[in-house]
Amino acid sequence: MIQHFRKKFILISTCALVVVIITIIGSISAVTYFQARQEVTSVLTVLSDNEGRMPARQVPSQSNFFPQQRLTRESLSQYRYFSATIPHDGGPIQVDNQHILSVSAATIRQLAQRVERRNTDRGQVLYNSSVYAYQVRRNSKQTLVVFLDESLMMSRARKIIDLGILLGMVSLVLYTIVLVLLSRRAIRPIIEAEQRQKEFITNAGHELKTPLTVISANTEMQELTSGETELTASTKQQVSRMTKLVNYLVSLARLQEQPQMTMIPVDASGVVNRAVKSFKSVAANADHQFETAVAPAITVLADENYLYELVSILIDNANKYCDPGGTVTVQLAAVKKNAVLTVSNSYAKGDQVDTARFFERFYRENKARTLSKNAGYGIGLSMARTIVHNFHGRISAKYTAGKISFIVSLRRVTPK
Repeated sequence: MIQHFRKKFILISTCALVVVIITIIGSISAVTYFQARQEVTSVLTVLSDNEGRMPARQVPSQSNFFPQQRLTRESLSQYRYFSATIPHDGGPIQVDNQHILSVSAATIRQLAQRVERRNTDRGQVLYNSSVYAYQVRRNSKQTLVVFLDESLMMSRARKIIDLGILLGMVSLVLYTIVLVLLSRRAIRPIIEAEQRQKEFITNAGHELKTPLTVISANTEMQELTSGETELTASTKQQVSRMTKLVNYLVSLARLQEQPQMTMIPVDASGVVNRAVKSFKSVAANADHQFETAVAPAITVLADENYLYELVSILIDNANKYCDPGGTVTVQLAAVKKNAVLTVSNSYAKGDQVDTARFFERFYRENKARTLSKNAGYGIGLSMARTIVHNFHGRISAKYTAGKISFIVSLRRVTPK
């Protein structure tokens, strides 16, 4: 139980950090990328306003989000750009390629004509594995197309994004390592409280057994001298109930202390059949129909004694809360790689119960059952869940077609 809680604590804490890191890195990446795009737009706008040439003085940024950015002749010298002017009268295309070396004048003319055919004012073109952003400025006489190699800006943005991702992953790994190392200390109060609870239950159980034994012995002595009366019968009945409750509590506490189970391949079909055989007479005395469908030769990895205890708990629970004249059904089947045990009982008012709470300790749907001679203590199903958890299986409850069913799924072992 503590190990499960510890793993869950580590998982939830790590997931929370992942969400925070993704949010931070995502925000930084988005702002960085947006700023790079704004820089490209600002440079193109400045060049377009100056007929594809560098301005003679400092120019304020065109970005409303980054007003601190200023573009000057010195800052523009870091960019690689070129332009083409296309006359509307059919004259030759004028090219300015003084700030680019890798693109020839003929290629610039081809790119300008391609952009003109697109009939868009902004966009991107790919040439020789490089991406060039462009902006078009038109007037009555000519069309000016300015191209800017955006590799410099976008590479800076990608480096920042990659660095953020790397730092985020390193931080996540370091945080997880530290969390694993310190998690036991973090949940130490819970571990100590759980341990004290188990010790209290075990000690209290042993302390209660002595007075119960004395009361039972005194009652038997009184019956020997005075005969059995309604009071002595009632006392014996309550002593028996109290003894069962104490035994349940001690058994549950031991189960949660990670008992030494012998996990070996077990003939689940044989174990279920033995449990069914022991309960047939009990079901008959309670006027319940008993149906079984146990597939042969199903083997699971479990502890045989605890597996028998698990099946007995589920059948006993089904028999206790089955409607008068109802049916208790036990099924064991192989479903893909799992062995599925289903124990069902008729219960007309099952649509009024909360099956999700059945495995809570001391939970009983009908509080009036506490006075019934067949009432349970709300501990058996909690024990069943703990046993299944120790078997690394799954257990669930559902209500369908007038029946409450408990489904246990355990990993099958294929005989060699």
